Amino acid sequence: MNTIWTCYNFFEMESIDWGLCLIADTEYSERINLISTIEKTVKQGVTIVQLRSKNTDTRTFLNTALQISKILTPFNIPFIINDRIDIALACHADGVHLGQKDLPLHFARKILGKDKIIGVTAPNIQQAEKAQSQGASYIGVGPVFYTESKKNASEPLGLKQLSFIRKHITLPILAIGGINPQNVAQVISTGVDGVAVISAILGAESSEVATKKLLQGIRKIKS
Repeated sequence: MNTIWTCYNFFEMESIDWGLCLIADTEYSERINLISTIEKTVKQGVTIVQLRSKNTDTRTFLNTALQISKILTPFNIPFIINDRIDIALACHADGVHLGQKDLPLHFARKILGKDKIIGVTAPNIQQAEKAQSQGASYIGVGPVFYTESKKNASEPLGLKQLSFIRKHITLPILAIGGINPQNVAQVISTGVDGVAVISAILGAESSEVATKKLLQGIRKIKS
């Protein structure tokens, strides 16, 4: 496999802990201190951070990304930017995550090079197989359950369909959509490599407690 990573560190894909990805959505910035929350949850065991910002201007997005990059460097975990390749390059992020309506994967790979992480959202097996064949680093599969975190989300896949996709995809899979401490063990039981969450952590009364509970559910199955 190709080596990946940036920020002047290089690791094998196999060394990445995909267990718990926090999607840090800037929409929560009005309710919580996003930067502080990210730092606290990473200390509790979050293994990947993805910055998502749909409604902020470019400079605000970049400033937030630079702050997060600085926080994450000592922890040596992947920092992924949602959608924006320019922001990823500017802040020396480890990669990007692309939706089905974002820049096509092959163009992103040309811009970023072979050593960057590129994740792709795939709500069905056909799109997951396409992303895999085109050289994605990992697949984000979902929504698994109903979620309010993403407007106009696809119909929930459910655990049976998630398990089917897992059996046919060899790349790392992050399940997403409606995942919380109560159902995370069921999700991991399908064989996926990890989960990506937004409101389960950012919307929790205590982000640190929520992180601990999610990790307990993940480790219960993976250990």
